Amino acid sequence: MPAPARRDLARPRLGGCWYLTWQHWRLSPDVIAGALAVIAVTLLAVSSIEWGEPRESFLTRAVLAHSPHEIDTTVIPPSAPDRSHVLGTDWQGRDLLSRLLHGSRISLFVGVSAEAIALLLGLGVGTVAGYAGGRADALLMRGADVLLAFPLPIIAMGAMAMMDRPSLAAVFLILGLMGWGGIARVVRGEVLSLREREFSEAARALGAGGTRIAFKHLLPHALAPAMVVATVGIAGNILTEAWLSFLGLGARQGEPSWGLIISEARTYLTTRPSYCIIPGLALVFTIAGFLLLADGMRRALDPRQRERVGAL
Repeated sequence: MPAPARRDLARPRLGGCWYLTWQHWRLSPDVIAGALAVIAVTLLAVSSIEWGEPRESFLTRAVLAHSPHEIDTTVIPPSAPDRSHVLGTDWQGRDLLSRLLHGSRISLFVGVSAEAIALLLGLGVGTVAGYAGGRADALLMRGADVLLAFPLPIIAMGAMAMMDRPSLAAVFLILGLMGWGGIARVVRGEVLSLREREFSEAARALGAGGTRIAFKHLLPHALAPAMVVATVGIAGNILTEAWLSFLGLGARQGEPSWGLIISEARTYLTTRPSYCIIPGLALVFTIAGFLLLADGMRRALDPRQRERVGAL
């Protein structure tokens, strides 16, 4: 009886990858929790997009009784929770629950937008460095090393402090332009290990150019580990945006940013601790969801984990 054919792990098939990923999700409660947290925050962010005139979101129109900018003049702010305001109001009399839910839009927008920029730059730089080698590799990787040598939040804080009018657009541009170093390192390593494989040599023998081989044949195989790093990067960007807003270098006054809400609530930490703690818990919930999801993706892409799952 002939021995079964050995799977070629160098050329993973999309269907197999999805199957294995689902198997790991089914067997890992922490990964399921992370995925559900990310889905919940994403749905909140989408439903809090404002449109129309007056500008209101789906949450305000269909779910919540108050908009995040509406000031209740019938209470003495910051008021305690009551029937009208489930979590109470902030220091200006605005509904805290509404501001917390709408704050998911800002956090997710900055986190995903910044990491999308970093991912594109990291994929391009890592692919060129890994395939070209030589001086190009050394030059590009020294640039990545410079970025990795300094904490990204400190660099972002310095860049935002030099601006006359900080804004969220500036935050995600700075985070994206300065956060590609780790992704480039991972992609370069994958391309270095793949460029001497048989399928790469075959493409070269058939007359394919270096650009075609690098970006069509090698880059797709480096996408999976890059996506794991990018998922962790989204969590880091969300935390950095909250930190910058807390310092007054991110969201403008009045915007429902979680970091800005915590900054406004620190004066009332002893008299009303929930005002400060609840936005912090929202940050923890969101960041933990992305980290758990990234950990599950990493385990699903590990060949040793694949063999264990396939045996179950």
